[in-house]
Amino acid sequence: MLATRPLCLLLCALGGEGGGVLSDWLIATARRAGFAAQKTSVPGVAQRTGATTYYVEVFPVPIAQLQGRKPVFSLHPVPGMVDALISSELMETVRQTALGMADAQHTIVVSSSARTLTTVERMQMGDGRFKNAKLLEVLRANSRELYLLDMTEVARETGTVVSAAMFGAVAACGVLPFAAADYEAILCAGDNPSRANLQGFRRAYSEVISSRRGGTWAQSQPSAAAQPPVALPQTVASRFPPSVQDVLTLGYSRVLDYQDISYAELYVQRLEQVLAAERAGESGAEQSYATTREAARWLALWMSFEDIARVADLKLRASRRLRVRQQAKASEGDIVRIFDYFRPGISELADVLPEPMARSLLRRDVERRARSLASRSLPLILKTHTALGALVLRLLACLRIVRRRSHRYLSEQVLIEKWLEAVRALTLQSWECGFEMALCARLIKGYGAANERGKANLVHLLEHFTRVPHLVAPTAHAQTIAQARQAALADDAGKTFDQVLQTHGVPPRPVKTAPIHFVKRAGTPHPT
Repeated sequence: MLATRPLCLLLCALGGEGGGVLSDWLIATARRAGFAAQKTSVPGVAQRTGATTYYVEVFPVPIAQLQGRKPVFSLHPVPGMVDALISSELMETVRQTALGMADAQHTIVVSSSARTLTTVERMQMGDGRFKNAKLLEVLRANSRELYLLDMTEVARETGTVVSAAMFGAVAACGVLPFAAADYEAILCAGDNPSRANLQGFRRAYSEVISSRRGGTWAQSQPSAAAQPPVALPQTVASRFPPSVQDVLTLGYSRVLDYQDISYAELYVQRLEQVLAAERAGESGAEQSYATTREAARWLALWMSFEDIARVADLKLRASRRLRVRQQAKASEGDIVRIFDYFRPGISELADVLPEPMARSLLRRDVERRARSLASRSLPLILKTHTALGALVLRLLACLRIVRRRSHRYLSEQVLIEKWLEAVRALTLQSWECGFEMALCARLIKGYGAANERGKANLVHLLEHFTRVPHLVAPTAHAQTIAQARQAALADDAGKTFDQVLQTHGVPPRPVKTAPIHFVKRAGTPHPT
């Protein structure tokens, strides 16, 4: 007994997920079972914006057998000596593993497969997400046993909080000397116990237990899509190779939902032109028509750009109301009120107007800002749960009928055609060059200033990289396009982009003129 050490558990949650409640449940369970336990915590920022860690130690010998002696507990975990690491978010699990908390010979890791993007991932202009496969490789190499389940999905389906699912994972991992009845008794205690907490506990417990018995990981169940894609018509599918049809199906469904059948047919016709260029060029079939596949992906996203009509339509969807009720954990009889905040500026209003009216409005806005006046905007608060608020959104969504005559639609189609022409021309010269140019559509994203910046960068690429220069190998030119694209996504100021352009003999982007505003500070005396 003198050599017996406490069992060490590290609990990792995000702010607002109930990590503190989870640690209280574990201490209460230990006391009910007759074991000595202690907890410490390092709280983070609340409401899902920061990590919270809770450290629990349980002495594995019942208090009745200690003969009056008391165990000495540590206030913080020792790297490599943690018996179980339970985490509600995959990246947080990897972060604690990188700190040395998990050991390949000693630690059982139970992690949620759910991801909440970190600030670093969100700040990237490109796809800054860490790949789950890489994260799992780290966990495999640094755990004695690894079990994975989607705790967020478990909590959502059972109507409880993530801490209840984590409680079930702790009970199922087998580290603590408690029976399942001890855990459930804590959840059932009190005058008004939560049935949802018990359901979430049992769901997570059964998934981990079944995985331990089968020697496999507890895999998360994929959540059903809010709206399944429309089946690709056979007349369309027959015109494309099988390697393209999965992405084509999703793109076709998205564009059809965005506008109408004729717009979806335009999407197909544009892709047929790219496919024809890839078949006429080199190595298209050998590369499984990858250029057409990427063009199908980014063209669908670009053609379904978000304007006022699109935003209003998405906010009226029944799937959105259901998602809001699930996030609010509302019961069947609960009333949920939804308030939508809008602040459309001059550019957003001009997007839905005909070309002459839009140009006039934008010109006046430029003149106003040149006079050091703030750009106008229209702040709105719509009560979407009311008939009037829903009617306003429905009227805005009906603007899709006149979308083809709007300023935003016409300007987007011109730039889309320019990009597609560059993809086709480069594909005829070199498969690699066409493929890299197809990926350049990733620059078009976001809204407002970010969207305009991405378009300006893409136009600059199209002006200088559409043709393979003489005496330059196509592979080298493809690498140049890839470097320029990656540099354009590196920072919003564009310094890296300009440096890469100059390295390859391409002029940097033109400097945009901006008015200089001199503001007199109130109460500042004039110098004498």
